[in-house]
Amino acid sequence: MFKPENPIIVQSDMTVLLETTGPLFEEGRDFLGQFAELEKSPEYLHTYRITPLSLWNAAAAGLRSEEIIARLLQLAKYAVPPNVLTEIREQMARFGKLRLVKDDESGLLHLICDDRMAFEEISASPQVKEFVVERRGDTTLVIDPAYRGRAKQVLIKLGYPVEDLAGFTEGDPLEFAIRPLTRLGLHFALREYQRDAVETFWNNGSRAGGAGVLVLPCGAGKTIIGIGCMEKIQQHTLILTTNITALRQWIRELLDKTTLTEDQIAEYSGDKKDVRPVTVTTYQMMTYKPSKADHFPHMELIKRYNWGLIIYDEVHLLPAPVFRATAEIQARRRLGLTATLVREDGREDDVFSLIGPKRFDKPWKELEQQGWIAKARCMEIRVPMHPDRRIQYATAELRAKYRLAMENPDKIPVLMRLLEKHRDDNVLIIGQYLDQLEEISRLTNAPIITGDTPNAQREELYAAFKSGKLKVLVVSKVANFAVDLPDANVAIQVSGTFRSRQEEAQRVGRVLRPKPGQNYAYFYSIVTKDSKDQECAKKRSLFLTEQGYRYRIKIVEPSTLADEKFDFDEAEDLPVTELTAEAEEAEEALLETQDV
Repeated sequence: MFKPENPIIVQSDMTVLLETTGPLFEEGRDFLGQFAELEKSPEYLHTYRITPLSLWNAAAAGLRSEEIIARLLQLAKYAVPPNVLTEIREQMARFGKLRLVKDDESGLLHLICDDRMAFEEISASPQVKEFVVERRGDTTLVIDPAYRGRAKQVLIKLGYPVEDLAGFTEGDPLEFAIRPLTRLGLHFALREYQRDAVETFWNNGSRAGGAGVLVLPCGAGKTIIGIGCMEKIQQHTLILTTNITALRQWIRELLDKTTLTEDQIAEYSGDKKDVRPVTVTTYQMMTYKPSKADHFPHMELIKRYNWGLIIYDEVHLLPAPVFRATAEIQARRRLGLTATLVREDGREDDVFSLIGPKRFDKPWKELEQQGWIAKARCMEIRVPMHPDRRIQYATAELRAKYRLAMENPDKIPVLMRLLEKHRDDNVLIIGQYLDQLEEISRLTNAPIITGDTPNAQREELYAAFKSGKLKVLVVSKVANFAVDLPDANVAIQVSGTFRSRQEEAQRVGRVLRPKPGQNYAYFYSIVTKDSKDQECAKKRSLFLTEQGYRYRIKIVEPSTLADEKFDFDEAEDLPVTELTAEAEEAEEALLETQDV
């Protein structure tokens, strides 16, 4: 079988190639996005991978294996390997094979499995036995509701995702509406894709809805979608965010765009510890404890009150202690919001089990084409290292090599040239190392925000940047997440967190809000050529190139450090390559002891 016009090539290792040049490309892209994970998307050939988790997400969304297989056969260029078809059938059949329902009389949970062999395998597992109250016949295990989350975690590790139909405890009621006209006097309504995300999560209020993750790019309005879900549910809500700045942005958005009043919304932070119908806090607050031996004193906020909805902003950053608390409150509706479900710790299956399946995923490039986010132009600028520093680098221990490369002083002339090029733009300078950032702040006369900057001062600087009074702002990694700076259109990264794909995506996301005119955003990453810095940059940029963004490379010669021009059209495309195994292992070791 050979159909030259078809765009999809299925391979026996569960990877799928998608050709971008044919007339069926968009149809193939939309189809594959329903059940496979995008790995790479350079210009002409995109790579997807079919995984158990991607198939379980598809099954949770209501897709059937035979529908996927039939369409896959229609769009395939060559014959589809039989083992792939078998894997699709078997993995999708696993979702729903285990159903968790609630016995209304006893309040206990029933784990039901109609497959005798699977039931016996699960029943014999020592890990499963820990939370089973009793066995009833050959189909049902009775489970204590306190182990609802733990049971789902254990079972997914065994290869059996649980369809949780046990329903939710209703929270205290809270009536409010979204304003058609904001407090600032602007017309407001959810965009079509935002409404679709809300409806997908809500699922008509059924037991199959009310828990899950919505994946949208930075700048797509995840906060607005969260507010839309709150309006659907109309119950007391707890919102967990990444930092105090994000916390206060949520409060501002709620007050501006809903009929909620100041006395209905509370901040639970180091400064204030109020609890009201809508309470906003941070992961840091939840995971604080006075000493290692103490318990988490603020974790009771999650468990003690009658919340109808818990929102996890930037859910891919969910700390382990909050995972554990979430395992104990599975009777509450749970919404995860993120730009990427990539977790550096590989705990995506825990997000599936404890927050819920991926309910909605809107690709970056699709929103860019529709004009909802800016067109990102990314450039990696590779600068040389002075010979004296190169000798020091060559003889340094591994950990010191990273810092010597990332704090390379020869990055400064390039930075200054970029600031001159973008002197009329709104520029964020982002880095990892505080000494480096403080030196840049001194040289550029630009204010700096770090983890030590008081919150009041941060708010003043963010406000000045938004208003246009401040054109350049230096920020440490505190600005990676959930900082609303809509007018920023240039980001210059001088150092990064080793090989974090999340961070690169989030930093580009700082400049993705739509812009007037040509709607362009610029992201520069200045790295030291032929060093650990360059190796780490490859890994960080990989996620963006996989999503279809073009990374251009500019190599700067020593003689042109101060006067080089950075023209995107003259630079070369960055090849999509992985790090070597040696570099991966070295970085893994370094991540355990990173120091800024």
